[in-house]
Amino acid sequence: MAKNRNELIYGIHAVESALENRGEDVLQLWVLQGRNDQRVSKLLALAHQYGVSVQAISTDKMKKKSQDASHQGVLAELRVTQSKLTSLDDVLSKPGDLLLLILDEIQDPHNVGACLRSADAAGVDAVIAPKNRTPGITAVVRKVACGAAETVPFITVTNLARTLEQLHEHDVFIVGTAGETDHSLYDVNVSRRMALVMGAEEKGLRRLTRENCDQLVYIPMRGSVESLNVSVATGIALFEIRRKIAAA
Repeated sequence: MAKNRNELIYGIHAVESALENRGEDVLQLWVLQGRNDQRVSKLLALAHQYGVSVQAISTDKMKKKSQDASHQGVLAELRVTQSKLTSLDDVLSKPGDLLLLILDEIQDPHNVGACLRSADAAGVDAVIAPKNRTPGITAVVRKVACGAAETVPFITVTNLARTLEQLHEHDVFIVGTAGETDHSLYDVNVSRRMALVMGAEEKGLRRLTRENCDQLVYIPMRGSVESLNVSVATGIALFEIRRKIAAA
């Protein structure tokens, strides 16, 4: 039997994406009293289309429900059904081109959300992260992702090193980002089936993760700062890989 659980999501983009992509799983929509602008009107129309109950609530109630998060005047309850979650086997069985993003212990939900947003923009097939060392898809992640949490499969795995070995078995070429390498991102090798691995905010890639990469690359920098925010680096790396794949 499928296991169900409900989540609260907030923010215009996150709620709109949930209604557009999974309207049947949106159970309730709360809107701040007095807000009737065009963006909220679109949400109300989508809610009506899927028969979602809508309730106008006060600022205090909205603040309490969202736990002081930046809700933008909208909040929704979303049903998450485990049977609908994409599995790694589903992704790897996809024929032809494949691009995966792997987050190795990235723990800040804002960074995870931003990485999901870049993944969606770059046409990534799935994002993979270790189950015990990631925030998962939280309300903060959904809001920062601006809808990408509903469009890009997010797969958590028990053992990342073993997962990387599994990717190799399915002909996936794995590229990791690291400062201790002579290979620039702009010289990265590309393949029709690729995975990009990004390391944690401060520690970078773990040893076993590095050892399972086919190539390590660094992002050339000309300024005085030593490193980029991981979500910024992710966007740069994904789009450079996409550019090289298109040019190959």
